[in-house]
Amino acid sequence: MRISLHGTGSGIRVRLRLEVNRRRWLALQIMLAILTLQALIVGAWAVFAPHSWYTSFPGFGMHWVAMDGPYNHHLASDVGAFFLAMAAATGAALWFMDSLLARAAGLGWLVFGIPHLIYHTFHRPEAMGTASFTLSVIAAILLPALGLACILVAPRERRPIPEPAPFTLKFPRRSRSGTRPPR
Repeated sequence: MRISLHGTGSGIRVRLRLEVNRRRWLALQIMLAILTLQALIVGAWAVFAPHSWYTSFPGFGMHWVAMDGPYNHHLASDVGAFFLAMAAATGAALWFMDSLLARAAGLGWLVFGIPHLIYHTFHRPEAMGTASFTLSVIAAILLPALGLACILVAPRERRPIPEPAPFTLKFPRRSRSGTRPPR
């Protein structure tokens, strides 16, 4: 804790600054927001338009899912539901700004992301070009990496601690003759 003092005409203005790592909270918020947003987009797309998700994911002219096997409506919808569930858990950590929830969400992304990364690293569809394969592996790396970062970056305190309001310590006024005024 840092304490700053500033003299005023009637006393001393005291301001307490807590040693809370605001950069960690900001980094955590950014990572949780990225994970929540991408999970919402992928999840909603796969739940509400599973065939479109299958044929067009990730978009931008690439078709990663369609290259890896035949369409399965049930599987595509389940993948979407999973991503929406992860968006809900990660979004809750972001909404409540709770480092324990952030660590739990990060653990969920890590548990999902590592097998997902292993699969995509060692199962390259024959029709997938090198650039598309490289991008798919990079995208698969980001999920567990952000999950692990959420676990490691989350501050020790569960919630951000607001700084206390400054206060003034007032001193009794002395009269000019050097005597104290009556009480």
